Amino acid sequence: MNSGNRDTTGKRILILGGTTEARELAGMLVKTGYDVITSLAGRTDNPRFPAGIVRIGGFGGKEGLAAYIKSNDIHMLIDATHPFAAQISINGVAAASDAGVPLIRLERPAWEAPKGAVWVEVGTAQDAVDALPRGARVLLTVGRQELGPFLARTSCHYTARMIEVPAGLPDDWDVIAARGPFTLASEIALMEDRGITHLVTKNSGGAQVAAKLAAAAELSIPIIVIRRPLLPKAETVDSVVWAHESVKRIFRTG
Repeated sequence: MNSGNRDTTGKRILILGGTTEARELAGMLVKTGYDVITSLAGRTDNPRFPAGIVRIGGFGGKEGLAAYIKSNDIHMLIDATHPFAAQISINGVAAASDAGVPLIRLERPAWEAPKGAVWVEVGTAQDAVDALPRGARVLLTVGRQELGPFLARTSCHYTARMIEVPAGLPDDWDVIAARGPFTLASEIALMEDRGITHLVTKNSGGAQVAAKLAAAAELSIPIIVIRRPLLPKAETVDSVVWAHESVKRIFRTG
């Protein structure tokens, strides 16, 4: 899919996308005059397409990504994927090195515990399950790919919120299909209406869905947070603006 951007800089950038930040950065870079290709994994049925060229689907591992970079004359790789999309981030570092192009990772800041919060950090979804007491009424916001361990724990009641709902969830689950942003007032109302006793979430960061943390803290609801996976070292920025500035700096000095 091509939205008609015109390259005026002679530089072509591949963005590994799928996040709000990736979409915003693509638009900014296209306006600046870069030739931008955004790659989406294709896991979402109705993705929001960014400006520039869009490709959908995997590359076939780090070797396939490196081959794509070389064969499409890519001058820079930007990893703006979800903080928990560890494998593509790992592949990106290896592929950029193999192809000899600079890499920037755009990583939204991780959440920190709100004042007064009961904040429990765990390493995996299974650890989060293990931290729940029997009979807990859980607001579950971990996305559809992490549901397996919770499906196996039938002694809790779940209100699961996600952008897209997979088929086959248990009948006794309350499922909410919704995309942020959410307000503090609406999050408090949701937790009170559903009798939530625990919030389980991944530390995805970002402002769009952060209100649930403040709501849980205000209601003294424990927050069980799955830590981000460790990623290989890369030049990392924490905002779209800084990513844009880094692109300009690297191309000036490269």
